Amino acid sequence: MEATRDVVIVGGGVIGSAIAYFLKATSAFAGSITVIEKDPSYEFGSTARSWGGVRQQFSTPENIQMSQYTQEFLGQISRLLGVDDTPVDVSYHEQGYLFLAEDHQIPRLFSNNAIQRSLGVNVGLLDADDLARGYPWMNVSDLAGGSLGLSGEGWLDAYSLNQAFRKKAISLGVSYIAKEAVGLESDNNRITAVRLADGSSLSGGYIINAAGPHAATIADWAGIDLPVRSRKRYAYSFSCRTEITGCPLLIDPSGVHLRPEGKQFLAGCSPSPENDPDCTDFDVDYGWFEEHIWPILAHRIPAFEAIKLENAWAGHYAYNTLDQNAVLGPHPEISNFYFANGFSGHGLQQSPAVGRAIAELITYGQYRSLDLSRFSFDRMVTGGAISEHNIV
Repeated sequence: MEATRDVVIVGGGVIGSAIAYFLKATSAFAGSITVIEKDPSYEFGSTARSWGGVRQQFSTPENIQMSQYTQEFLGQISRLLGVDDTPVDVSYHEQGYLFLAEDHQIPRLFSNNAIQRSLGVNVGLLDADDLARGYPWMNVSDLAGGSLGLSGEGWLDAYSLNQAFRKKAISLGVSYIAKEAVGLESDNNRITAVRLADGSSLSGGYIINAAGPHAATIADWAGIDLPVRSRKRYAYSFSCRTEITGCPLLIDPSGVHLRPEGKQFLAGCSPSPENDPDCTDFDVDYGWFEEHIWPILAHRIPAFEAIKLENAWAGHYAYNTLDQNAVLGPHPEISNFYFANGFSGHGLQQSPAVGRAIAELITYGQYRSLDLSRFSFDRMVTGGAISEHNIV
C-alpha cells in the first residue's frame, strides 16, 4: 500500500486536472492530491481530440452559467495558470457559434434565446435576410433564421488548456502517476483505495471519478451503475480553394457542424441515437463524410462542392445516456466517492466551473460559487432527466 493521499483523482484529462488545480489553489484546502493517468502522452484522451468549442448558447441555466465562468476564467488564465510568470496561451478564437434553424425549429430557437438573454448572454437572433447579408457565401434559401453568439463564444486549443491545468497543479504540489487503475477497494460504504495494474494500490480519503469515457467502468468497480458510455465522434479536416471569410462555428439544422481551423475547416456530425453504439476504437468512417456530411456542407456553402479532405480522426464523448448532462458530486451512499462525468462533449468548456465546484464540495461540503446540485447522482436513480436542447 502506498502512502495515503487526501484526494485521489482517476483521470488526468482536463476535468481531472482542473479539479486538482482548483483544490490546490483553494486556501482552505491543505491536503495531498494524486492524479492517476494511464496515458501520460494524452494522445488517446478525449481532451486532446476535442474541437475545443466554448459557447454560452445552451438551454439549461446551469450550463450557461458554467460557460460564463469559463469566459471569466479565460480572461485571466495567465494570472491563474501561469507558472514562473510564463504567459499561458490556449489559442482562443472568439468567433462565435451560429445555430441555423428551419421553420419548425424557430420556436425552440426563440425559447432558448429567452433563457440565454435572461442570464445576460450576448446573443442575437437573425432572420434569413440577416443571414444572407452577413454571410454571402451561405445558401439561406431553406432557412428561417439563426442564433449568433455576439461575444464570449469560440474555440481554443484543448491540449494546451489541459497542459496548463496540469502544469499549474504540479507546481502547486499535485502528484501525477502514469499508471492504470484496475479496481477499487472498499470498507463500510467507503472507497478506501484504488488498485493499480502494477499490483500496488493507492489509498485516499476522497476518490474522484474523472475518467471520461471510461467513467462507467470505474463506477462499476464500486457496484454503481453509471449511465455514461463511450460514443465515437469523427472530425474531418478539409481545404477549400474559395476563401470563406467571417465564418463562426456553424451548426446546420441537420446537425452537421463546422468551423475554420487555420486555412482549413473542421466538420462533423453526431449520428442518430439508433446508430450510435458504445464504442472504444479510433477507426474513422470516411463514408460518413462522403455520404452524409459533404452533401450537406455543399448545400449550405456552395463553395464546399469542391473541397479536398486533408485529415480525419476519431475521439469519444463521455455520453450520459439519461440526459447528456454532467453527473457531479458524491454518491448518496458512498459519500467519499465523487463523480465528475457524463459531459457528452462539453467537458472541456465546463472544466473550469467543474473544477471549482468539486473543490468547493470537498473543501466546504457545499457549492459556494454556483449551485450545481441539479446535476447530482440522485437523478440517475430517480430518472429525473435535465433536458439540454442545444447538444452538438
